[in-house]
Amino acid sequence: MAHTPLFLRHKILIFSFVPGVSALAQAPVRYIHPMDHAIELSGNFMEPRGDHFHSGLDIRTQGREGMPVKAVADGWVSRIKISPYGYGKAVYIDHADGHTSVYAHLQVLQGAVAKACLDAQYRQKDFSIDFTPEKGAVPVKQGDVIALSGNTGGSGGPHLHFELRRTDSQHALDPEALGIEVPDKVRPEMIGVRLYPLNDSSAIGPYPAKAKGFATEGGDGTYKLKGDAVPTAYGTVGLALHTIDRYDGLAAKCGVRRIELFVDSVPTFSILFDHIDFSTTRYCNAHVDYALFKGSKMEYHRCYKQPNDKLRIYGKEPAQGQIALAPGQLRHVRFKATDANGNVSELAFMLKGATTAEAGAWPPTAEPAGSLFRYDTENVLKEAGVTLTVPALALYDDAYVRYERKPAPARALAPLHVLHDPLTPLQTSGTVRIEVPALSEKLHSKALVVRVDGEGKTSAVGGSTYANGTVTANVRTFGSYTVMVDTVPPVITNVDLKTDPAGMKGRSRFTLKVADNLSGVEKWKATMDGEWVLMEYEPKTKSLTHTFDERTKAPGTKTFKLEVTDERGNTARYEAKFTH
Repeated sequence: MAHTPLFLRHKILIFSFVPGVSALAQAPVRYIHPMDHAIELSGNFMEPRGDHFHSGLDIRTQGREGMPVKAVADGWVSRIKISPYGYGKAVYIDHADGHTSVYAHLQVLQGAVAKACLDAQYRQKDFSIDFTPEKGAVPVKQGDVIALSGNTGGSGGPHLHFELRRTDSQHALDPEALGIEVPDKVRPEMIGVRLYPLNDSSAIGPYPAKAKGFATEGGDGTYKLKGDAVPTAYGTVGLALHTIDRYDGLAAKCGVRRIELFVDSVPTFSILFDHIDFSTTRYCNAHVDYALFKGSKMEYHRCYKQPNDKLRIYGKEPAQGQIALAPGQLRHVRFKATDANGNVSELAFMLKGATTAEAGAWPPTAEPAGSLFRYDTENVLKEAGVTLTVPALALYDDAYVRYERKPAPARALAPLHVLHDPLTPLQTSGTVRIEVPALSEKLHSKALVVRVDGEGKTSAVGGSTYANGTVTANVRTFGSYTVMVDTVPPVITNVDLKTDPAGMKGRSRFTLKVADNLSGVEKWKATMDGEWVLMEYEPKTKSLTHTFDERTKAPGTKTFKLEVTDERGNTARYEAKFTH
């Protein structure tokens, strides 16, 4: 298969995406790989993730941490962001061609980058920083080791998350389109098709047996519906395609780059996954069939737009994915999926318009339960003891929202209010207000809204407030909510801070465990002989670690103090003397 040379692709992208900069004025940068070993991916650009599209490449690190991470081109560090969550430890480097490279989930920074980070943390007296050095203050050369790979932040296992962005807008771009090569001759897999009625007079026929869609068969780029099935529908419908991509020799499911839908050979809908605007990436929840994505791990891409979908990844086809079916009409449908390296697969089948009699013989659809929430207006659900307010444009389409009241769980001050279904996504937060029995004044600040999942596991909703017998919080998911009180401080446990006569001599770090029973650790402060010292928090291991640095490595006897405070203001303290 013929491919546009990477050099030419990169040149075109620079011309297209850097306003005011011509391809002649700025020579294309040839990016090197950010790691020494051959790139193997566990995730690629714009594959659907929970609440967002993936914004880069997840590069495998052989299941371990501590592998060198290199600057992909000359540039300067423009941002260092350190957090226990999200990207964890991340470095941003600006390059002269108008792009920014991003390296995330790092274990430890190196060299001048590490010094700039540590200085900023001590200046701000905080582990979590978002630091922007002056332009050129921390220069890097292509190939410089800027960090070691890790598993920090929201990472689910050791790997390097790597991105390339447009510097001016910070929109993420596909690193493979900018010269980061990953071996790939594998065509996309096309797994299933679903139908959706697009207005009140439309209906779709049943799927085979208890399937969630029409399964496909075939392979090597050519697919059809299993058993030559002919889906039947009445009125105007939309389609969704379950498709994934893989790379040479790798089992990881990744995303495709383009999806095209043709009906009777006419372009009807198209999707191009070529850039990410972080202000709209959550609309990924509108693009995929969210219930199947979260509940069944199926990646059905809607080939029509829900009413409140603000993504700019769709084509300008007049039909916009709406397929009108006259009774008895047969329409030829063809899907085309293309991956990041130009490998193509196609799926073709017939779609039939049902007659009124045929549609009337289909099994009846259950009447929707609950209150109708319009996506474009504010909606309020008010039941005994609870009020849920969902603002306009929080939903992606109209939905019937259900309510159920269950007995209060252990330790709860209120019944368990089941507010619809977490498989219906929200773009923006709603507000839940839950009434509770009278509380003493000292407990007002300790009460908080708590979400309870299907297995009974609780998770606190941060920012809860108490007033006039009601606890209020902003929630971004439907689900089951109640109120609890958190008066218990975190628990601090020494792991390896040696306080015996030998002390910490010859040791480079020490760790303490911190655990909280409900609202979660919010802040911590450590001092050594009265001076603030850096403690790195890792939520996955519930640990705080100090690595001796230029400010703390001097020998002698030291007094260490630690305060840890949870989200409801409960504080635990620990003190020890040791020799270093």
